[in-house]
Amino acid sequence: MKNIALRSARLEKGLTQDELAKMLGYKGRQSISNWENGYVEPPLKVAIKVSKILGKDLEYLFSCYKVQETHTNNVTQDESLDSGPVQLSNVHSIP
Repeated sequence: MKNIALRSARLEKGLTQDELAKMLGYKGRQSISNWENGYVEPPLKVAIKVSKILGKDLEYLFSCYKVQETHTNNVTQDESLDSGPVQLSNVHSIP
């Protein structure tokens, strides 16, 4: 299922897939394209960065998607509490 919320939020910010990818430290747009097309989900740490860049909370961007939890233990409290729209109560409630 396509992630229309992610695509809409990116376009609302006026960013291309390439621009968002580079802001996240990726070399090209393929990862962003895969997330928007619903082929794969970003790791939690990356999803948090996307949330901050796009100014939307995790629940809005990824509520219908299971964010990869492989990096959950690597997200420190300081990273989670950085300024931005991430709502910590939503980090653990993603279905």
